[in-house]
Amino acid sequence: MAAKRGTGLLMVYADVAAEVEEEFNRWYNEEHIPERLSIPGVLNAARYVAVKGGPKYLACYELTEPQAYYSDIWQGHLNNPTEWSKRMSPHVVGQIFIRNLYLLLYPLDVDEPTAQADMAPALLVGRMSVPEELEARFNQVYNNQRLPLYRSIPGYIRARRFAAVTGEPKYITVHECESTDVADSREWDKVRTTVTPEWTDTINPKMTHADGSPGVYRKLFQM
Repeated sequence: MAAKRGTGLLMVYADVAAEVEEEFNRWYNEEHIPERLSIPGVLNAARYVAVKGGPKYLACYELTEPQAYYSDIWQGHLNNPTEWSKRMSPHVVGQIFIRNLYLLLYPLDVDEPTAQADMAPALLVGRMSVPEELEARFNQVYNNQRLPLYRSIPGYIRARRFAAVTGEPKYITVHECESTDVADSREWDKVRTTVTPEWTDTINPKMTHADGSPGVYRKLFQM
């Protein structure tokens, strides 16, 4: 069975004016997502809408590896957009437009259950940075002490962490959940506020989130 996940991830965020939203969503669903899914190296894709945080719209593309974005076919689409894309692309109509390309950081390998998993019904996305001198400890403590705590939460599926190849901030955590209610649960809040000394006292006070982060997103469209 063909894999649906690899080591690359492209996340495209946008806020758009109300007067173009209807056509923007039709363009994305009817033309843009099918076009991108036809490109070798694009394994899966879905669109999400924020229920908390932002930007409002998120398009998530699972890639074999980050280099898939630089293929001749993908770049050909970027350099030769359709007429509809010229009008409705988020870099044209977006009041906010963020396009970040990522490499998988955690876990190190894509296991078979993850490779075969479909796009999650809900995501909690954290976009953050830390001072360079803290990065090694940040990654170690996050991966080995913080993320395992979330696995006990009902409705929680998995977490993956990525480092930016292009775009900012450098780090992103993608929590996959069965519904957006998971991020509002008492169990989630209990885990979020659990004290682990190195994280709580040293790392968390120096961590900076991007505007709108963390964002909670509900799946809006998938082919």
